[in-house]
Amino acid sequence: MTRHVVVLGAGTAGTMLVNKLRRRLDDTWKITVVDRDDAHPYQPGFLFVPFGGPTDDLVRSRHAFVHDGVELVLEAVDRVDVAAQEVLLLDGRLLPYDYLVIASGVTLRPDQTPGMLGPEWRRSIFDFYTLDGAKALATALRGFRRGRLVVHVTDVPIKCPVAPLEFTFLADDWLRRRGLRSHTELVFVTPMDGAFTKPVASERLGSMLSDRDVVVEADFLVERIEGRSLVSYDGREVPFDLLVTVPLHMGAEFVTRSGLGDELGFVPVDKHTLQSTADPRIFAVGDASDIPTSKAGSVAHFSVDVLVDNLVELAAGRPMTHSFDGHANCFVESGDRKALLLDFNYETEPLPGTFPVPYVGPMSLLKESRANHLGKLAFQWVYWNVLLPGRPIPLAPAMSMVGKQNPVSTS
Repeated sequence: MTRHVVVLGAGTAGTMLVNKLRRRLDDTWKITVVDRDDAHPYQPGFLFVPFGGPTDDLVRSRHAFVHDGVELVLEAVDRVDVAAQEVLLLDGRLLPYDYLVIASGVTLRPDQTPGMLGPEWRRSIFDFYTLDGAKALATALRGFRRGRLVVHVTDVPIKCPVAPLEFTFLADDWLRRRGLRSHTELVFVTPMDGAFTKPVASERLGSMLSDRDVVVEADFLVERIEGRSLVSYDGREVPFDLLVTVPLHMGAEFVTRSGLGDELGFVPVDKHTLQSTADPRIFAVGDASDIPTSKAGSVAHFSVDVLVDNLVELAAGRPMTHSFDGHANCFVESGDRKALLLDFNYETEPLPGTFPVPYVGPMSLLKESRANHLGKLAFQWVYWNVLLPGRPIPLAPAMSMVGKQNPVSTS
């Protein structure tokens, strides 16, 4: 009797998951992955496009990365019928499942902020979380000579939460190299009370913003955009000449239609097993879930490894024994061809030390270095050739404390 795993989303998490599952499950299991189109973007590369970075290898076909033995269906999802254990596609097809994994990522919703999609959109208001937005912003920056450049986060959570900071650091560097920094007021606007969610990293990154003469407007929850001003719910205004915004992030609309999402459309799950709190046959992985850690590629990678082990156990009729600890590591471009590296999990703050080899590196944690910058650039090759195909990477899913200094733990 054939059993069926259906994965909704062929992005980073979904593609890794089906490729690893195909190697681990026998032929009595059918594996299907669904996505609305055949374009797989390398999203970390969008960060560099506004500053003249290449665009020629940032999007590839999903078919190129889904293994033989995995069915790739290109169609949008209408909804999940939990009671019937079926996925209804927009073209009317039904996909029955024994286990369902939601890996549908996030959707950018600039329409949810009044005034964001007004007449200033792509004239003085830009994003870089889409390739079209990053290209348009590159054109705008080439014509920028002076004024108030504001980098803005609408609300959290967002995917790659360090990316707005990275953009700010790179903008500072780009402006300095062109002799424009003294003519530019650079402002970072965030709904959080600091630069980042983790206090240790927030203090470090906040001091870096201060060192670069970046004005920080914290606890700013935008209500609307009027002309060329951000207006917060408490009445504060932040004027801009050029606004680089990160729009509101929400989960896929089918998640909400299916009754499986929270108020933003993310799937509530057990943060250690990734199992839906609504139904034990449903899981969510990657950016689609509500787990309390960064929506980042590293989290997708480490959590997929745990989920694969758990699904293999369930397929064999055994209880799940593997637990995800919230492990994340993030490169933070800081300008001058340097970067930091953060490594943390649910309980442990980012700490100084070395990565990936304890005491050897070559990358350092919580410290700017050229090696970290080169590591971020090299990751694009790793992504296309190792990570997406599901090939083994010698990194355990759980965070290691070996080689780290001055541990600080929070609950």
